[in-house]
Amino acid sequence: MTLRTGQEPLEARVLDDTATIVRLYAVTDGRTRPRHHVSLHSVLGPGRRTPRPGLSEESGQIIELCRQRHRPLAELAGTLRLPVTAVAVLVSDLIDAEVLDFPRPDRPGAGSDLQLLHAISAGLMRRHPNVTAKAG
Repeated sequence: MTLRTGQEPLEARVLDDTATIVRLYAVTDGRTRPRHHVSLHSVLGPGRRTPRPGLSEESGQIIELCRQRHRPLAELAGTLRLPVTAVAVLVSDLIDAEVLDFPRPDRPGAGSDLQLLHAISAGLMRRHPNVTAKAG
């Protein structure tokens, strides 16, 4: 049943939200914390190994997106329309399996500023391809 405004009834929205939560719980095996510290701006790329059969659809999409080009965690979550925490758990599993990789600084905080600047620069260049930088 749809309302005259074109919106779904509240019961249908609640069921959709519940199904999404249950699906995410199943995809992450109930885990809410990643094993690796991956921040929102950590740029991820393909790893050394090929993915094993039987990965979740979401993990497969993450791998495919990172094969196309290196992507920050926040962009992966936004593209897949999934919570960042769930994507971080999936990414952490893929890092463990060496299917994904991300640069790790030698000391805490050593590369995060440069990595963030590269991610911002890449995003701006994609969004505004015809703009050139001017010094000064």
